[in-house]
Amino acid sequence: MSRARIISLAVPFLLLTLVAPAPAGAAAGTHHLVRQGTSLTAGYGRVTPAYRRTIDRVAADARAAGPVDRSSSARALVDAVVRCATFEGQRYCLGSGWTDRTQAQVRAQAVSLLERPAARPMAVTTTGDLSAYDALRQAARLSPTQRAAAERAELTEAARSVAKVWLIRHQIQRVPLPRGFFAHHPEVRRTVGRTSTGQDSGGIARFKPWRAYPTKATVLHPAQVTAQSRTYWCGPTSMQMIAWGWQQKRRSQQHWATRLGTTTSGTAITSMVRVVNDATGYDKATYAGPYITLDIGDWTFNQWKLLIARHVVDYHAPVVLHPVLLARFYPYLDHDGSGHFQVGRGYKKRPGKTPLLGYFEPWNQQRFHPDEPFVDRVQWRDAYRSYRANEAHFQHDIGV
Repeated sequence: MSRARIISLAVPFLLLTLVAPAPAGAAAGTHHLVRQGTSLTAGYGRVTPAYRRTIDRVAADARAAGPVDRSSSARALVDAVVRCATFEGQRYCLGSGWTDRTQAQVRAQAVSLLERPAARPMAVTTTGDLSAYDALRQAARLSPTQRAAAERAELTEAARSVAKVWLIRHQIQRVPLPRGFFAHHPEVRRTVGRTSTGQDSGGIARFKPWRAYPTKATVLHPAQVTAQSRTYWCGPTSMQMIAWGWQQKRRSQQHWATRLGTTTSGTAITSMVRVVNDATGYDKATYAGPYITLDIGDWTFNQWKLLIARHVVDYHAPVVLHPVLLARFYPYLDHDGSGHFQVGRGYKKRPGKTPLLGYFEPWNQQRFHPDEPFVDRVQWRDAYRSYRANEAHFQHDIGV
């Protein structure tokens, strides 16, 4: 146990209700510790009988779909694999996370992606994100029983994070909470004290605007970084850096590739979120709560940057960024790359300009192509470009 963690355990109970200990490796002086007036989050909820019935129905559909032939059309493949479930008014689609889109819309996009001429042969440098084609083919290779079991596990974890989804929709997108929300979700973390940024009768910060956040904030130590050692390991390397900041122990990229189920085709965003929850404490209700895969395809830039600030300042937790690595968004690239993972870990406000986003970049093109420019691990880049890169990804989602 680290010295910082031991000290935190010795703090009187009253202080513990106001201050949460920073994980080992936290950067100093970045406004992490004060929990008074911070935004709401939630721990893991229970799987209600209604949720269980929904999960059972989707799993039954997986068995009924039967085996998927490799020669199946794009439509047949998508119909057999892509399914969504609704929990308390929030929709979760397997493989792509929480979304405002309907199942029909998600399926239509998947079919469109598979039918593109460039969907199968790779026309760009691949860095390790799982393409739509490979993700669907991996699911199709499972037997109906295996697929039903995998879907049941994914949906069960999703169902336990419904309160977290509602809170994000409410606090950032200003969607009203359902009647009786707090009574139905005791896992919601209540903050202590009063705040000028908005509260209810229980002293809960409902809406915290961008202006209420400090000028600069970061998490994770900039020395705890590394470059991916294989072209398809951006996921394992991002996970390595996230866990290193929490555990204060550097495990190998191979270790994280195994935990993530990474193949030569890459890593899925849902696997990234699952392993962050399993292998770190960032999913605790005193930090970010359970990480979720969230579709932000219809989010504005202001909402997106507020989500980053909320995670870094209020929750002292990194963000799993999921952009497409295009040269127009990342000027350090010589040419376009594939979908990608990065570790969001800070921001800097700039008067009169868009803020900068701080992130760890696992991709160093020079490692695999010596004639190309070196790419630094620690990056500070225009946040709007990163937002656009995330929007340009076919899944346009993020791990928070």
